[in-house]
Amino acid sequence: MYRILTIMMITVMVSACSQLDVVGTDSKRSFTAVLDALPGNIAADEMNAGWSLAAPDGAARFIWSADYSKSPLHDVMLEVDARPFLDAGLNPDKLPEDIAFYEGKLMVGTKLGNNQLKYSGAPTPLASYEQIVTLYRKTIGYHAALDHYGVSIGEGNLFEWAKDMSTNDKDIVFVLNPEPFINAGVNPNAVQGWTFAKVPVDINGKPVEVDKLLKPFNVR
Repeated sequence: MYRILTIMMITVMVSACSQLDVVGTDSKRSFTAVLDALPGNIAADEMNAGWSLAAPDGAARFIWSADYSKSPLHDVMLEVDARPFLDAGLNPDKLPEDIAFYEGKLMVGTKLGNNQLKYSGAPTPLASYEQIVTLYRKTIGYHAALDHYGVSIGEGNLFEWAKDMSTNDKDIVFVLNPEPFINAGVNPNAVQGWTFAKVPVDINGKPVEVDKLLKPFNVR
């Protein structure tokens, strides 16, 4: 009897926590709005066993895996054109090992797990995003200063999108940590198509400003 009651209590607590997860739940709604606003920019990405969302100018992509047991390197990642960084002084030989340079591209990303993801039907871009929320909730955050949700790509890199595109002029934003690029010779103020700025964030409950390279788009 005691075991049954314990299981029931745990079930109720998990259900309550799920209902209280406003960020996780509402991020699915807002990510759906982004997908709906950019249907021509969403594509299957066979190389990374998932999906890609391309920037309107084609110079950056957010990629997320549909099956972590098949993604070869990362499960969530940003791929960006290297040319603006090379023109701003980048020496690829000085990049850290976790930033890939290949075929005129730069890639940052992180491995979430080795899960063979399960779907109730055929995998879709939204269903694969929902897997991140379900299995790796800590990866999803809310950036109050810009009223954005976002996926952490690791090492200070992110893909963010507006909670409400109707009231935000930065509907999607590709976000890079500039430090490794600066250390590799890049003048962050000279990267064409990117903005070098201090961005307010909350760290351990305290507001601080951190340097970021931003590539924002208003898609509506």
